[in-house]
Amino acid sequence: MSVARLRLIRTDGVGPVAYRRLMQRYGNAEAALDALPDLARAGGRAIPATPPKISDIAAEIEQVAHLGGRFLFVGDALYPPWLALLDDAPPAIAVLGPADLATRSVALVGSRNASANGRAMATQLAAELAEAGLNVVSGLARGIDRAAHEGAMAGNARGGGITIACVAGGLDIPYPPENAALQDHIAETGAVISETPLGTSPQARHFPRRNRIIAGLSLGVIVVEAALRSGSLITARLATEYHRELFAVPGSPMDPRCRGSNDLLRQGAHLTESAADVLANLPDHPLRQGVSRDPMFAPQTASPGFSEPEIAWAEIAATPAAEQDRARGEVLMLLGPAPASVDVLIRHCQLSAASVASALLDLEIAGRLERLPGNRVALLAS
Repeated sequence: MSVARLRLIRTDGVGPVAYRRLMQRYGNAEAALDALPDLARAGGRAIPATPPKISDIAAEIEQVAHLGGRFLFVGDALYPPWLALLDDAPPAIAVLGPADLATRSVALVGSRNASANGRAMATQLAAELAEAGLNVVSGLARGIDRAAHEGAMAGNARGGGITIACVAGGLDIPYPPENAALQDHIAETGAVISETPLGTSPQARHFPRRNRIIAGLSLGVIVVEAALRSGSLITARLATEYHRELFAVPGSPMDPRCRGSNDLLRQGAHLTESAADVLANLPDHPLRQGVSRDPMFAPQTASPGFSEPEIAWAEIAATPAAEQDRARGEVLMLLGPAPASVDVLIRHCQLSAASVASALLDLEIAGRLERLPGNRVALLAS
């Protein structure tokens, strides 16, 4: 079963949302794989994407096991529960290390070219949070990320929580290379997580997807030193879209490395000078009310990432082909390269949510549609 699920995930055109929709519609990965050619043709793709060979996927699973890792699939009991709440949660993650990914976690991120004070602050915060029993999540990058991992490991040595590293490439390609020993150390007591296949060298497009995992695993995100344009602010924005708490450490207004994190404070992030500031404002669950304030970045849906509408797939199967074609045509007319909310599409095309979901699935499998955070979609250039 894991081979079929991973084949489905690794098929071109099957993103996280499409994977969930296919599993809902067909019940299992084998049936979904069989349906892909018809869905792709319905969406306008003449030659459907070919799933990877069974032997290649079996080899990938074996290689991850050889590294000491395992795959966790969304829906599995051991899959991280907060991450599973995301609409675009990774269908499968490869994990090195023995960590319990259901334990309360907080992310700590920041500048790669961090100052000495910034690194010291990140190390201290991570150590104190780990000693308080929290897992500390970061991205295994230079600077603040490395300091966060090292601080959390020091806290773990004193009987506290562990550290979790989310990497952008394959588990077998540590990045940056100088952090290879750190990755190995983290895997001994904590966890190293990736959704990309083994052998994948990290590229720019992989890091925002890595950042959504960092935010999704965590009940809150702490930013220590971030420029106005930085990957850390992407993680902060995602945290607020996922209704996670946001914290920022104040920095000197003269230091450009602090302008982004200071701006987060201006917009409402919790001012953070010690672990006590985090512990006082960290909920037990992302859905808990009372602690969370209104997010500084307006979400695209009323409750992003926390609920997925039930779709009557039997109703779609019974719909005449001509009506399904009409639904795809209406959806296509409303789509463009600029992202649009799925809820807005439903309101403007006068179709049922099930019909829109089916049309979007066909278009995505055909490679004509891109899914974006916040339940948004955009048409890809043909």
